[in-house]
Amino acid sequence: MANAPLEIVQVGNPVLRQPARELSSEELGSERVQKLIADMRETMRAAPGVGLAAPQIGEALRLVVIEDPPTHHGKLSAEELARLERSAVPFHVLVNPVLTVRTDEVVAAFEGCLSFAGFTMVVPRAHKVRVEALDETGQRIVKVATGWYARILQHEVDHLNGIVCCDRMESRTLTTTANQVKFWKGKSADEVRAAVALDF
Repeated sequence: MANAPLEIVQVGNPVLRQPARELSSEELGSERVQKLIADMRETMRAAPGVGLAAPQIGEALRLVVIEDPPTHHGKLSAEELARLERSAVPFHVLVNPVLTVRTDEVVAAFEGCLSFAGFTMVVPRAHKVRVEALDETGQRIVKVATGWYARILQHEVDHLNGIVCCDRMESRTLTTTANQVKFWKGKSADEVRAAVALDF
């Protein structure tokens, strides 16, 4: 029987504002951390979300789970999926990830956060990144990602460094999730920027 989802802490909780510490190989292999990984997976799926970092459930550890299954794409048109460069990402775990940006190209898109529930905002992110980490068994893995998957990686690694997406947002684009669907669904970031821009 699956455990109940863990509580996802919200902005204002100090754990989201401190750098998380690395996990040792002994800790990673422990029953406690392996259970934490399983609980984080179920919490992410129940939310539902495409990623969850340990600080988001109150644990200041450099640990992330990610999954973007096709079932999350049902409300997006083929055009939107293509524009976002979004495709399915299988479940995986990143332990002590180190992210490097691999391009000068920056892409802006609406982004939400399970720790900033009910809101979404335009956030500029690097188009291509590389992440080196350990998986849940302690094996070294390397991920090179572009588009939406690169966005997920940057968002989750930010959480490990005490950064929430609202720190990087274009503040005039902040909207409730409901209003994003009502007013901005299908609009590009440039169209949204133009609509909310102030003429100083």
